[in-house]
Amino acid sequence: MTETHAWDRAALPVVRDGRRLPEVAALPAGLPTVPELFDFMRDAELRFGALRLRVVETTRGARGETAIRSDVVLRHPGDARVTTGPAAEVLGSDYEIWISDGELVRTYDAAHRLGTQRPIRNRPRGLEDRDFPGAAKVYEPVTGLPYETVPDTFVHPAGFCQNVLATGRCHIAGTEELLGREAILLTCDHPRTVELAGDRPDHHLELAVDRGTGLIVRLVETIGGAQTRRAEVTVLDLDPPLPPAAFEFAFPTGTTMLY
Repeated sequence: MTETHAWDRAALPVVRDGRRLPEVAALPAGLPTVPELFDFMRDAELRFGALRLRVVETTRGARGETAIRSDVVLRHPGDARVTTGPAAEVLGSDYEIWISDGELVRTYDAAHRLGTQRPIRNRPRGLEDRDFPGAAKVYEPVTGLPYETVPDTFVHPAGFCQNVLATGRCHIAGTEELLGREAILLTCDHPRTVELAGDRPDHHLELAVDRGTGLIVRLVETIGGAQTRRAEVTVLDLDPPLPPAAFEFAFPTGTTMLY
């Protein structure tokens, strides 16, 4: 089940009665094709109303190994909070918070006691024209997360599928049980990358995709046979009860506001 042609359906919304709905309600029995899996992954965030997620990302480089934990709490539409810090059970003073209500974004760096508050970044406009090719369009999330981060890629995989995975040689490798749920395994050889260090013929990606939601639950990157990055979901809680204060935040006394 190998596919080499480009997939360009990241921005294809299905709207019924004013609501965005998943185009594919559930994957059929057996293994999907690569385009079928990408179609399913695109609508991952539409399959739950709230989410609690923890991702641990381990990177290996010249300075050794670094592990970062990201805790995500999300409620549609618009409410999201991401807390990032060292991959320890108890966060100390070295952590960062990103929180949004869909209109404003606030960030706080506890290590340096720095804060920011700004309107949410505008998405590209004018891409609704039907004459535009699919590859020129972008996915519009229901609830935004910090751009170009692992949580954003895992929860909103459409752009990653279109701009990275679909540029390489993809193969459905089977299934595996992760977090007590079935995951579909996908491999990708030599995807296109904007980073020179990763633009090599021996660049390889391995993904595990949750079969029930389309969320990415594991991403392993290797270059030259050496594993350089591994990001894995360790907590996945769909539609959990969230406390009223889950998305409340006040800057601590002594915070220096940058803007």
